[in-house]
Amino acid sequence: MTVGSQTLDQIRSEVAKLVSRFDDDYWLARDNDGEFPHAFHAAMAQGGWLGITMPVEFGGAGLGVSAAAVMMHEVASHGGGMAAASSIHINLFGPHPIVIFGTPEQKQRWLPPLIAGTTKCCFGVTEPDAGLNTTAIKTFAQKVPGGYLVRGRKMWTSTAQVADKIMLLTRTTRLEDCKKPTDGMTIFYTDLNRANVEVRRIEKMGRKAVDSNAVFIDDLFVPDEDRIGPEGAGFSQMLHALNPERILIGMEAIGIGRDALARASRYARERVVFGRPIGMNQAIQHPLAECWINLEAAHAMVMQAAALYDSGRPCGPQANAAKFLGARAGHRAAEQAVLTHGGMGYAREYHVERLLREIMIARIAPVSEQMILSFIAEKVLDQPKSY
Repeated sequence: MTVGSQTLDQIRSEVAKLVSRFDDDYWLARDNDGEFPHAFHAAMAQGGWLGITMPVEFGGAGLGVSAAAVMMHEVASHGGGMAAASSIHINLFGPHPIVIFGTPEQKQRWLPPLIAGTTKCCFGVTEPDAGLNTTAIKTFAQKVPGGYLVRGRKMWTSTAQVADKIMLLTRTTRLEDCKKPTDGMTIFYTDLNRANVEVRRIEKMGRKAVDSNAVFIDDLFVPDEDRIGPEGAGFSQMLHALNPERILIGMEAIGIGRDALARASRYARERVVFGRPIGMNQAIQHPLAECWINLEAAHAMVMQAAALYDSGRPCGPQANAAKFLGARAGHRAAEQAVLTHGGMGYAREYHVERLLREIMIARIAPVSEQMILSFIAEKVLDQPKSY
């Protein structure tokens, strides 16, 4: 199949057909055992979907964020939730600095294996003492002959248990020596050498199949040829991946919400209490109808943000709003699905409790709702910066 020739409707149909092969039992098993969904990842790679946003000359489809959003909606909305989405979405935004700022040699060396699924990468940005204040990171890359020695810690690094490579944001100039806080950061894409990197899994609420980790880096040697762009340009390079990530997270949350809503609606039609389906009761109908309205509105914002990004226009407010609305609408739908099922909503066999656990991360990461509201207030409403 040639992904690049597909319309959005064809992408939706083809991805739905593929992901439907991985049913509720598959995802419940991954939620139980915590094993990375290798079979799902391989199937998406074989279908050509891991390269949907990658350049055609390296084996990708060369499509935009709108196409990727449609794909990720289907990935998230067929029972796999955030476990399915998170297993592949770093391929869509994580390598963006390579695509934009990498040399031809770097692109040829790094992109085809990612597209083919033979290489998995993780994203090392967040740190224990920095959180959302990225300029406060302390991981430091010291220049040595032929490359750099990196020391530091990263937190919430997804897929580091199975990754071969790491996209690593470091300081190459200490914060106190920079004119601006955003200066002095550099991005590397390099081997995740376990001899110098300890990866400790974090047990968490949901998305068990896609690991999150604390990463300890001790004298990791990174060769010069693994540096992306000039030294000190890392912060601005990283910004190119932020809006696509927010758009895709918003759409994934919508996909989970729509899945949960469909399950709740089906249960409300079938569950009979006091001689009538519970769906006849407006106390059941109205919350579900409101969830549909919220999900549709969030979907429109996501597609607007994606269209702006794909056309090269500014989309920061819309991308942030898409993430905010999508996460809120998806979470509300998943919560209402549990409540609609009543006691059985608490039972794992109906899967809605798993979807509720899966959706929570979309409200927290990669940026908090409070930071989004502060951004909108400052950039759109011309309010003074509050932090």
